Amino acid sequence: MAQTKKKRRRKHRGNAAGTVEVRGRAAHKRTDEERKASGKEMSSADRRRERMMRAPTWKSAATRAAMAAAVFGLLLAFLIKTPIAQAISLTVFVFLFYVPLGYYTDLMLYRRRTRVEAKAKT
Repeated sequence: MAQTKKKRRRKHRGNAAGTVEVRGRAAHKRTDEERKASGKEMSSADRRRERMMRAPTWKSAATRAAMAAAVFGLLLAFLIKTPIAQAISLTVFVFLFYVPLGYYTDLMLYRRRTRVEAKAKT
């Protein structure tokens, strides 16, 4: 019977972290300049600093509030055995309370980080 699935010609080189590594170069090890020129490698500290220096958004605050409210609602409904209607109404209240609280907390921290960074540059 004919084979229906085409056999792969190269080995999949994914590692445990899920990134696919290209086969090594036999000629020489890349220098720091060559690695930096590729533009792909950014240290985790740089990625974190870049993420922390983004201005807060209402969407991110709403997403975080929705996750927190969902956990709160599940805890109310299943662990504390609150009636479902009451648990839903409290969950909605918590969500509406957490959105502006989260946004303004993020805004305060963002302003403080930018102030500290501006002071460090001068």
